Amino acid sequence: MPSPRSSLRSLLLLFVCLVLIVCSIAYVDRAAATFSYEHLHRPAAAVWLTHLVDPLQPLAILGLAGSGLAALVGGWRPGERGRTLLALCAAILIAVATKEELKYLFGRTWPETWVANNPSWIRDHVFGFTFLHGGQGWASFPSGHTTQMSAVAGVVWVAAPRWRWLGVLLVALVTLGLWAADFHFVGDILAGATLGGSCGVGTHALICRRRAS
Repeated sequence: MPSPRSSLRSLLLLFVCLVLIVCSIAYVDRAAATFSYEHLHRPAAAVWLTHLVDPLQPLAILGLAGSGLAALVGGWRPGERGRTLLALCAAILIAVATKEELKYLFGRTWPETWVANNPSWIRDHVFGFTFLHGGQGWASFPSGHTTQMSAVAGVVWVAAPRWRWLGVLLVALVTLGLWAADFHFVGDILAGATLGGSCGVGTHALICRRRAS
């Protein structure tokens, strides 16, 4: 069981993240997107960084399917490492499903226009949320790429402290690519990091944490 102090610290961190997201939407997002568009011009290296997440969802599906098959056919029962693998796979898929629902809920427009002539900040100075709108042109918030990589980092953070630096580095590289390519507002990225990290830590606690005897 987590201590009351640990739970309070987690809630405080979540509150700080939510405050940063709101502040970014109000004061940072438009200026950061405009700077990226006018000065960075979507460098190829930035676009490449965003593809670091591409294998995550297929690997998560394969990992869960393979684990289920091994349990069904071979009687495999996961030990500590096996449960961590299950948590990692589940966290990615839970994060993906959750961010899709949130995209529909918030209905935020994108920094630039690239989906079916969608309204955007750069082309139309359209900036905001249209709740429950639906459609790819209103799906900027939260960032799905950041959500997926942060889910991985969340599991790594609690399961393998020695490798925390790698999880943080991968999230940083993906988010740098998203901003430099002007694919997302900073607020989208912060929201994705909060969502993904929460999914990772929470899923690990659900699957891996043992009850105190």
